Amino acid sequence: MSDIYRTVRAEPFPAEIAIRLGSGPEAQTIHYRKVTWRVAGRDLGLRYGENPDQPAALYRPIDANVQLADAVPLALGGELVSSAEMLRSGKHPSKTNLTDVDAALGLLRFLSEQPCCVVVKHNNPSGVALGDTIADAVARAWNADPIAAFGGAVVVNRPVDVATAEALAERYVEVLAAPEFESGVLDRLAGKKNLRVVQIRALDRLGDYATARYLDFHSLIDGGLVGQLSYLPLDAREDHFSLATATRAPTAAEWDDVRFGWYVQSAVVSNSVVYVKDGCTLAVGSGEQDRVGVATLARDKALRNAAERIARTEHGTAFARLGDPAARTAIERRVRQDHGGLVGATMVSDGFFPFRDGVDVGLQAGVRCVVQPGGSLRDEEVIAACNEHDAAMVFTGQRSFRH
Repeated sequence: MSDIYRTVRAEPFPAEIAIRLGSGPEAQTIHYRKVTWRVAGRDLGLRYGENPDQPAALYRPIDANVQLADAVPLALGGELVSSAEMLRSGKHPSKTNLTDVDAALGLLRFLSEQPCCVVVKHNNPSGVALGDTIADAVARAWNADPIAAFGGAVVVNRPVDVATAEALAERYVEVLAAPEFESGVLDRLAGKKNLRVVQIRALDRLGDYATARYLDFHSLIDGGLVGQLSYLPLDAREDHFSLATATRAPTAAEWDDVRFGWYVQSAVVSNSVVYVKDGCTLAVGSGEQDRVGVATLARDKALRNAAERIARTEHGTAFARLGDPAARTAIERRVRQDHGGLVGATMVSDGFFPFRDGVDVGLQAGVRCVVQPGGSLRDEEVIAACNEHDAAMVFTGQRSFRH
């Protein structure tokens, strides 16, 4: 095996960096200081970047009064991931560990009204769920796609209790992030040597970021930078969307999933299609090059996820390990009958449907509500498809690409 897969290289980054915008008396500068944590008796920064052979560092702003267009100056002391506290860690975190947490926070800022859990894997949510309690939300989010959740980051917007810790102790989780941890939680998780337990105290202020736009930079291969204001999804209120279909409007329950699903897909890498129902994702399709392809991918994942949920909750094992042929056949029959839970579900797309074939994938599986930006030359075809299935559809009027 090559050394790059087993060697964490020395981290060469300076203690402070600065980014200057403009020149002369009007120039604005953001200063940053490198973040370290006390791990195993040493002050350590990031373990590595996206891969072990990529040195990396995390910096937090120490002054940030830059104003550019609609960018909001940061309120120091309210930092989230860049001020995260490592409560226990067998290993210090990598770049991916922290950017996964950050991706979850980017979604949780819109879902603060009740307990919510986001499970992130490779910067994409694999499962997102609301719940009556945080333990309920974690269980629903994990079971939304238990295969993809393996080794992911679990991020919640309420304190973690012992019941939640007990459930997570039986699973392989790389990061658990929360605003607080109740007494006994850290003791219960002490045996998880690869788990990073992260406290983000400012998470109770996460709602302050629901309307904030910040400066977003992307590096190019030639050393250049592309700068932009960060994306902010449209406030998911009924009066901000327009009804596209003639047969019926969404029901009250469907409107709840319209709002929930619109925010979820804003955290998914494009092209994306997300299926949701009752405040929980059924399947997340991401990163495809065409709309019909990602709709099909997500549909098929919904079938797989449903089979996994049944096998694990009723038989205590993964579907692939279920040795009883009769039990496997019974699960497959149930999954086919309900199309993996898609009957009555809501389908959310980050971009318009250029043809009706993409939306037909969901409609033929039982979807009864569709959310999409609209604006295709063939919108009328897509509207007709929904009317044929007595499905409601709303236009957001806002594209939601994430690359």
